[in-house]
Amino acid sequence: MTPAPRTPFTTSEWLAIGAILLVWGLNNAAAKLATEVLPPLFMGGLRFLIALLFLLPFLRPPWPPWREFLPLVLLVGPLHFGLVYIAFGMVHNLSPIVVALQLWIPMTALFSWLILKESMPRAAIAGMVVAFAGVAWMSLDPHGAADLPGLLIGILASGLWALGTVLVRRAPRVRPLKMQALTSLAAAPVLLAASFAFEPQVIHRATTAPLYVWGLVVFAALASTVGATALLFWLIQRREAGRVTPWFLLTPLVSCAIGVGLMGDAMTLQLAFGGLATMAGVALVALSERQAARAAAA
Repeated sequence: MTPAPRTPFTTSEWLAIGAILLVWGLNNAAAKLATEVLPPLFMGGLRFLIALLFLLPFLRPPWPPWREFLPLVLLVGPLHFGLVYIAFGMVHNLSPIVVALQLWIPMTALFSWLILKESMPRAAIAGMVVAFAGVAWMSLDPHGAADLPGLLIGILASGLWALGTVLVRRAPRVRPLKMQALTSLAAAPVLLAASFAFEPQVIHRATTAPLYVWGLVVFAALASTVGATALLFWLIQRREAGRVTPWFLLTPLVSCAIGVGLMGDAMTLQLAFGGLATMAGVALVALSERQAARAAAA
């Protein structure tokens, strides 16, 4: 499908953007609540197992070269999401970890410069410095310092996702839902095996989990992994990616609003300013990359 000309978004497109923001924002809160009850790796494995059942129709030939593609799906699947769920299970406050996970955007610019030898605009460098300084400022707050181990694991997970994003550009092209299916196929068995190998009382914690926790797992699998991805693919088919993706920088605002308003997150001026600085830096990187892409296309 040819992307639409630069006309205003239609009502259905605005609704799709809003739905993705809401789903991804809620999914962060769902991950935090679910990992308070279920072992984190077990939670991640279940999410991808359920998603895989719905994505099976997309697992059909032609197959990408597995020697090139398997390391990639392991990186963006079990390694990244395993660390993400471990981080959610370790932190007490939702808001700082959600903001820290956005560091994948400046890290992607950094890895693109290091690996693909792409140029890095000065604005992107400035944004990267501001984003990392914001996370560091949050971690100096007493509430942020208590979550520092989880934040560091979340930053490592962001780095793996950024590296995977860069490597995807060098890999054979695969349609998004097929990519999700292949990632789920790799992630589900690896995460579940790791859970039973390393996490204590998996069966007991699973069998005693309240019903709402299983609803959160199903929500993460279907609404986020399948539904939001399908909507995003539909939008990218209709519009330029550079017009669509910046809106998703608002996702942490949804999660932070849920964390502060409904989950009892502690919020201080230092955490607030650190979070805002991080998001401002991330936005600066994203917008500079968008302008660089426009200039290259011109």
